[in-house]
Amino acid sequence: MKTYRDLIIWQKGLVLAKEIYSLSRKLPGIERYSLINQMQRAAVSIPANIAEGQARRHKKEFKQYLSIALGSLAELDTYLTLSVLLGYLTDSEIKSIREQIVELQKMICGFASNLVVSNY
Repeated sequence: MKTYRDLIIWQKGLVLAKEIYSLSRKLPGIERYSLINQMQRAAVSIPANIAEGQARRHKKEFKQYLSIALGSLAELDTYLTLSVLLGYLTDSEIKSIREQIVELQKMICGFASNLVVSNY
């Protein structure tokens, strides 16, 4: 592995963040500084934490940042669920994003479990 840019989990995280930015345009303007902002911040946090963890060059720290990315995925899923409950989005509108979240959770967990805690 050369850099975080080589990681599929980072690449998929960026794609997910881009899709969240597009999807969040469907939410009402009243949510601009609350739900929209929170969704976007959680989505951006996923690839950002993967990148920061890999750049730290210590596997123990990298695992910690992967854990934070997993937390951001759960946070994002919660905001999507709330958006449906509030009637801003439908289940069908978020179906593919939810599938991406589950896929990325599995990939990050698998990647993290394959890291041996030690320095590179």
